Amino acid sequence: MTYTLFGIPNCDTVKKARTWLNNNDIPFEFHNYKTNGISKEQISLWLEQVPLKLIFNKASATFRKLTDQQKSASKNQEEAIALLIENPSMIKRPVLMKNDQVLAVGFKPELYEPLF
Repeated sequence: MTYTLFGIPNCDTVKKARTWLNNNDIPFEFHNYKTNGISKEQISLWLEQVPLKLIFNKASATFRKLTDQQKSASKNQEEAIALLIENPSMIKRPVLMKNDQVLAVGFKPELYEPLF
C-alpha cells in the first residue's frame, strides 16, 4: 500500500514534503483536503493516534479569525473535529499516513528520514 500525504498544495511545508518524497522516490497519493474535503472518520482516526493539539493548528490565520467562543470550543474534541471539517486550513500539515497509521504530522527532513 502506498503512502498518503494530506494537505493543501499551496502550503510551503506541504510543498517541501512532496518534494522530499519525490526526490527520495517514495510513491504517495496526495489528498488535498481543500478540494477533496476531510471526513469526521479520518480526523477521528488521526486523533486515536496523535493528540488534538498536534492536529489542530492554533497558529493558523483561520484560527485567529474565529470568535472567542469558537476558540474555546476547539478544546473539546467533538467540537474541534467539527471546526476542522468546516475549516481544513486549521489542520496542521502535512499529515503523512500509511495503512491507516499516522507516521508524521508536519514536515522536516529529519522527521521523515527515519521512516523510510
